[in-house]
Amino acid sequence: MKLTNEGLKQVQDWKDRGVTLPAYDREKMIRATMENPVWVHFGAGNIFRGFIAGLQQRLLNAGLADRGIIAAETFDGEIIDRIYKPFDSLTLMVSLKPDGTTEREVIASLACGLKASPAEEEDWGRLKRVFEAPSLQMVSFTITEKGYALRDMKGEYFPAVKADLQDGPEKARHAMSIVTALMRHRYVSGASPIALVSMDNCSHNGEKLRNAVTEIAEAWVRAGFADQGFLDWISDETKVSFPWSMIDKITPRPAPSVTRALAEEGFEDMTPVETARHTFIAPFVNAEIPQYLVIEDRFPNGRPALEKAGVYMTDRDTVNRTERMKVTTCLNPLHTALAVYGCLLGYTLIADEMKDADLKRLVERIGYREGLPVVTDPGILSPEAFLKEVLEKRLPNPFMPDTPQRIACDTSQKVPIRFGETIKSRMQNGTADELEGIPLAIAAWLRYLLAADDKGNPMEVSPDPMREGLQEALKAVRFGDPDSAAGVLKPILSNDVIFAVNLYETPLAEKIEEAFRGMLVPGGVRKSLQKV
Repeated sequence: MKLTNEGLKQVQDWKDRGVTLPAYDREKMIRATMENPVWVHFGAGNIFRGFIAGLQQRLLNAGLADRGIIAAETFDGEIIDRIYKPFDSLTLMVSLKPDGTTEREVIASLACGLKASPAEEEDWGRLKRVFEAPSLQMVSFTITEKGYALRDMKGEYFPAVKADLQDGPEKARHAMSIVTALMRHRYVSGASPIALVSMDNCSHNGEKLRNAVTEIAEAWVRAGFADQGFLDWISDETKVSFPWSMIDKITPRPAPSVTRALAEEGFEDMTPVETARHTFIAPFVNAEIPQYLVIEDRFPNGRPALEKAGVYMTDRDTVNRTERMKVTTCLNPLHTALAVYGCLLGYTLIADEMKDADLKRLVERIGYREGLPVVTDPGILSPEAFLKEVLEKRLPNPFMPDTPQRIACDTSQKVPIRFGETIKSRMQNGTADELEGIPLAIAAWLRYLLAADDKGNPMEVSPDPMREGLQEALKAVRFGDPDSAAGVLKPILSNDVIFAVNLYETPLAEKIEEAFRGMLVPGGVRKSLQKV
C-alpha cells in the first residue's frame, strides 16, 4: 500500500486497515485551487499537516469548500523534495489515544507543496502567480517563534536579514523577507485585500508577524525597492490584516513505534527522514487527539468557514486571553520546564517525566500556584479545566512520543513569553517574590546550556538561535565549581530581550543565581527539585 494518488485507488485495502479516506474529488480540488487559490500556508511541517490541513479536509468532506491549501516552505526545501513530492502531497494522520489505540486518516487537502525562495525559480514563479490572485483570502504560518525574529540577543539584525534589506525582494532569504516580497508582488498586481494569520505558539503572534513584515517593508521603501504606496497598503488593516490566534496540539516527531506498526500492516515507505537541516519528518504525522485553534475574525477578503471545522472565531481580546492562558500558564511553561529538566536528568519521553514525583510537583506548582492566579478567564475555555486536562491526560499520555529534546529547541525564543508574562503580571500585583518554580526552571535552562547532565557527563544541547552567544557568556562556568558562576549570569538575567524584563528589577535574579550554583555539583539538578 502506497501513500500516493495511485495507491489510494485500492480503497478496500485502506478501509480494511481502518483508514478514513477523503470524501471528495481530489483532482478536481487541485485544479480549482491552482486556478483560484484561497489559502497559502507557510511552514510545511507536522503541526500544519497534522492539524491545520485537517481543518480544510473537514470542510472539503462536508462540501463546505471546493479548494485546498498550497503549502510553502521557507526553511527546509528537503521537506518538499522528500515528503511532499514522492507522496503527492498526501499525509497519513495517526492520532494517538491514551489507551494505545489509534485513529488514522489520509489528509488530502494539500494541493501542492512549494519551496518559497527566489532561488527556486519554478516554485517562486508559481507562488508569485498565487499571490497575484484576487481570490487569495489568507496566508497562514507555523514557522515557529524564531521565524519572526529579525534580530539576535544583542538587538542586531541576523546576517540573512541584513543582506535582505540591502539586496531587496528579488533575493529574499529570511522567511519574513520572503513573505514581504510576495506581498509586494501582490500589491503591484492589483493590491487585493488579504489576511496574514500567524498560527504559531507565541504571544501576540499576529503583532509579531505584522511588526516584522512592516519593518522590512519600511526598509525597502527607504532603499528604493518599493514605493510608499506599498507601505501604506500593508499598514492598512482594512486591506491587509494580521489576525491574532492561539493554537494547541502536541505534534511530536515521528515515533519508531508508529513506524513499525505501519510497516507491519503493509504501509510502504513510511520510514522517517532527517533532513540536512535536522528536520525529523515522515509521510505520516503522529499526534494527540485534543486540539484547539482560536482566531481573531478579521479577514478583509473573506475566509473559509473555519468555525464549521471546530475553530473558535472570535475577537482579539478573547484570542489574547486564551493565548495567555495556554502559552503563559496552562501548557507551554510546563513543557519548557519539563524539557530542560528532562534533558538534564536523562529522560527521553515527556510522559515518563510525569511519572517522576519531583517533576510532577514542579509543573503542578508552576501551573496551579504560580500561573493560574494571574490568568484572565477567556470565557470560551476554562483555564482550570484546560490545565487539569494537560496535567492529567495530555502530558502523561504514554503513547505520545514527545521528547524533552524536541521541546528544548529554541528555548531562548520561548522564555520571554512562557515565563516572562507571568513574571510581569506578578510584578504588577506585587507577588513576584512568591515565585519558586519559574525561577527554578530558568536556572535549569541556563544549567542545561552547559551541555552536561546532572552527573557532569557530556550532553547534546538542542538547536537555538541564541545558543552560541549564551554558551559564550557561560564559558567561565565549570561543573563541580559553584564559585565559577560568580557574576556570570548578570549580563543574561538583565537582558530584557531574553526574559521580557530585567530580572534584577525583581526578586527572582537572586533565586536563579542560587539555584544555578546549586546545580553545578553532581546530583544538584535533582536536589534543586527536592528543595522546592
